[in-house]
Amino acid sequence: MRDRTLETLGLAEAPRDHPLLYPGAWPTDSGLLDGDRLLPLDRLLHEDRVPVLAVGSNASPAQLRHKMAQYGITSPIPMVRTRVTGIDVGVSAHVSLLGYVSASPFEAPDAVRELFVTWLDAEQLAVIDASEGVPRSDGNYRRAWLPAPEVRFELADGTQLPGAYVYVNRHGVLHDGTGAPRTHPGQRALITELLVGSARLRELFGVTPEEFCARARADGELCRRGTRLFKEEKLVTASGLEDRVRAQQTGSPGTGSSLSPPLM
Repeated sequence: MRDRTLETLGLAEAPRDHPLLYPGAWPTDSGLLDGDRLLPLDRLLHEDRVPVLAVGSNASPAQLRHKMAQYGITSPIPMVRTRVTGIDVGVSAHVSLLGYVSASPFEAPDAVRELFVTWLDAEQLAVIDASEGVPRSDGNYRRAWLPAPEVRFELADGTQLPGAYVYVNRHGVLHDGTGAPRTHPGQRALITELLVGSARLRELFGVTPEEFCARARADGELCRRGTRLFKEEKLVTASGLEDRVRAQQTGSPGTGSSLSPPLM
């Protein structure tokens, strides 16, 4: 078998270390993340695990590897390339402590995207939940179940999932100027556009993407001020997925599935 290390595959740089590379390099196909290697998968379905859709850096093997390493978790993670209909990748309405403005899903019935579903065991799911702030009342994301057929998840062999979880930003998403959610163009292009459009944002974060990232990293108060500024300048709209979050929090039907009952 040829060398399958993340370094060899060009997947070794994590956005947490290189924020302007967000969301990081994604694999070209499905694989099994095993330490610092991405191995071929022997199957696409993993009924004993929970399917979680990645729309940002959770589809970066390097970012996932780092998150797991923080908790000493070394078990492999299946990453399955999936054709998703009904969801698009927007811009989270918050500034991350890691120095970037991250991605967040929004409802888009006609959108078709090639994304990754990560299949997580209970321990891995707890790590990703924690990294997204799910357990905290002031966390940036909430995990919600997206059921088919409202959202369609089709694997490479034609298998359709009954649904998957996704992380929905509790602040909302940024809009495109018309009130509709905007798609995420990549970090450098996004920050450049945001800085050009807001003098107040430039006062806080500087005039270049490099300055923005450097000032935001690990400065919690500055990130909170930037997040508030998005709302004050009326740049924020709803993702359309808020009802899914509320349904899960109240335990309404449709928050789980026979394939992947909630583990938390």
